[in-house]
Amino acid sequence: MKKTVKILLVAMILLIALTATVNAATSGVAPGSYTGSGASVSSIEKVGNQIIQIVSTIGSIASVVVLVVLGIKYMMGSAEEKAEYKKTLLPYIIGAAFVFAASTIATFVFNFTSTLGG
Repeated sequence: MKKTVKILLVAMILLIALTATVNAATSGVAPGSYTGSGASVSSIEKVGNQIIQIVSTIGSIASVVVLVVLGIKYMMGSAEEKAEYKKTLLPYIIGAAFVFAASTIATFVFNFTSTLGG
């Protein structure tokens, strides 16, 4: 079970790092004002949103799978194992809530940093 918690933690860290990268890549440039020969800000935003959506979907699927596995192990486990699963349930719920709310959190962070940038 500890391996699953580590995987979820790494997934959340990657999602936060990805959000920070997208915010850093789009900060300081007003949307539609880029006139260079490279990619426009709107295309960078689209790619960033697609990546966040994919990572969020994968995280949601992983959270549900872990919940099913935890439920089956809880039903089949002895009294000692059930006590151990109850200990790991709170961090799982907190992690799953972050995974399910990741796109909302990323949107909030993006909007907040956009208003700070001008």
